[in-house]
Amino acid sequence: HVREALRCAIAERQVAHAYLFSGPRGTGKTSTARILAKALNCQNNGPRPDPCGKCSSCRAIIAGSSLDVIEIDAASNTGVENIRDLRSGIVLAPFSRYKVYIVDEVHMLSIQAFNALLKTLEEPPPRVVFVLATTELHKVPQTIISRCQCFQFRRFTTQEIVGHLDRILSKETAQRGIFVEPQEKGQILELVAQAA
Repeated sequence: HVREALRCAIAERQVAHAYLFSGPRGTGKTSTARILAKALNCQNNGPRPDPCGKCSSCRAIIAGSSLDVIEIDAASNTGVENIRDLRSGIVLAPFSRYKVYIVDEVHMLSIQAFNALLKTLEEPPPRVVFVLATTELHKVPQTIISRCQCFQFRRFTTQEIVGHLDRILSKETAQRGIFVEPQEKGQILELVAQAA
């Protein structure tokens, strides 16, 4: 549901100025934020829902060297001075289309830092997108939440993992001419999915 909502927003040029991704660790919040940054700044007919991954902008984001994608770990940058530094950089124009700020573990910010961030979210400059990520949504002030488009991430169910692995295994066995007993295949996939 997150992927489809973001794809539609990009395709229809209805990109919000701030997103809040919440959910357990390992569910793809920061990865999704990076993919969103690539989609917004792709040089091959971008912004586009399916970034090419080959242009210089996409490659720089993948390598973590893009000047337009700034990742901040709020766990180690909790103070108001860190947000003031962020605010001073926001006024500079992006090198590509959008400047994307990814603030990971945003719930770790101090009250003063949240207040400084709130000011920026209330009056966002054009061509700046914030992606706030958190594992503890209840610690993020309501004033921040109300100014973001919120997306809840979740872990895949065991059956969803089994279904995906089954599609991959079916393609692989067909290409290699291998036969696997259906009962054994089901047991193997279930074990792998449970371990995942």
